[in-house]
Amino acid sequence: MRQAADSQTSSEHALSALSQLCQIYWRPIYLFLRRQGYAFDEAEDLTQGFFAHLIENRTYARASPEKGRFRAFLLGTLKYFVADARKRERAQKRGGSATLLPLDPAAIAEAEACAGGLERWSADRVYEREWAAALLRQALKRLAEECAIAGKKDLFESLKTHLSPGSGRRVPYDQIATRLGRSAATLRSDVARLRERFGAILREEVQSTLLDAADVDGELHYLCEIMVA
Repeated sequence: MRQAADSQTSSEHALSALSQLCQIYWRPIYLFLRRQGYAFDEAEDLTQGFFAHLIENRTYARASPEKGRFRAFLLGTLKYFVADARKRERAQKRGGSATLLPLDPAAIAEAEACAGGLERWSADRVYEREWAAALLRQALKRLAEECAIAGKKDLFESLKTHLSPGSGRRVPYDQIATRLGRSAATLRSDVARLRERFGAILREEVQSTLLDAADVDGELHYLCEIMVA
């Protein structure tokens, strides 16, 4: 976010940074739209169109440093974009075009599997819960990549359910110990180290969505509250 919004950053680098953020955080946008009542194909089109609009018009460059949470900025911009949808459709029919970010069909199907259970929350709450979940997924993905590079892919895959809520059913340490030939006590130490690194990566991911690094602790606290509410 800071790289994308920095006026000193080259346009190409800024767009690359924002495109990466869009690939990570498209799901909160999509499920917000689904909770608003849009059909899945409409939500997909609007999600792609929104990010294309955001990138091509450099809307993110107008984000206020005093309101430097990319999470809140993106939701507010989305609401304005959706309200203006009809006008935008007419403009596109007159010849306007946009480069759409591709959305993985498998990822869309996974998001759709969650869409039916969102009725208990408002659209805004759905967005914020999915935003927090996206941060957790990205941090876990980065940790997986680090472990693979270090030759510890099997260890990570065996222990990842012990690292983050929502990672799946936890396999007992004794079962993992038997399969890996590693004592349960050693595995607990491995988990402690992985959790520490996971927490550090998560902080980095949260900080990347803020203009002021001093806001990290407050943002983490808020997102934790959202997930347990």
